Amino acid sequence: MSGQQIPSGTPPTPEAARGAFPSERLALAERYVELLATAGVERGLIGPREAPRLWERHVFNCLALASVVPESATLADLGSGAGLPGLALAVARPDLRVTLVEPLLRRTTFLEEVVGELGLDGVEVVRARAEELHGSRLFDVVTARALAPLERLLGWAWPLVAPEGALLAMKGSSAAEEIASARTRLRTLRCPEPEVLELSTPDDASTATVVRVARGIRARLG
Repeated sequence: MSGQQIPSGTPPTPEAARGAFPSERLALAERYVELLATAGVERGLIGPREAPRLWERHVFNCLALASVVPESATLADLGSGAGLPGLALAVARPDLRVTLVEPLLRRTTFLEEVVGELGLDGVEVVRARAEELHGSRLFDVVTARALAPLERLLGWAWPLVAPEGALLAMKGSSAAEEIASARTRLRTLRCPEPEVLELSTPDDASTATVVRVARGIRARLG
């Protein structure tokens, strides 16, 4: 967006963004943040108070996942909302094939507009609840950010995880407590033991606490 007027409310691009995104993708990331800060706020997908910290609190936080997503993976982002983490990862990682799963029309409309404007050919938007995809779709990685407690999330996500795939649930300080509360569901679904990962972007611009439940060895790489 160099040389262009930045709409009011759009946070300036921090220097860390230049290291977080490939140089040829930075303009896409800037436009995505601009859309979040304008249309995203206007449509109620992003709170007005969140707009000034979109880069640090949201985009960079989501990019911390990139280090544990395998090359050329298929990825489903459940309850994608405004596209976090799915769209942020798709912008940074063009090798990924990303499916944004979101049941609400106003959100899928926004997601489709962003995908179209940014020309993200490797991204599809599916208006559905996760349960509606059970039995028909499998993904190498299933992500969710602040969607539901782990116990409930497992029921939605685990049937979508491929044999060598993983669930990556973005959590905060409640991660260990949520794992403890999900013990019965973990046994019922025959899930492997979850891991709590403390991930960060390469330049430590942001960190994220992630619960990873991995079916196979490939999913544990990274």
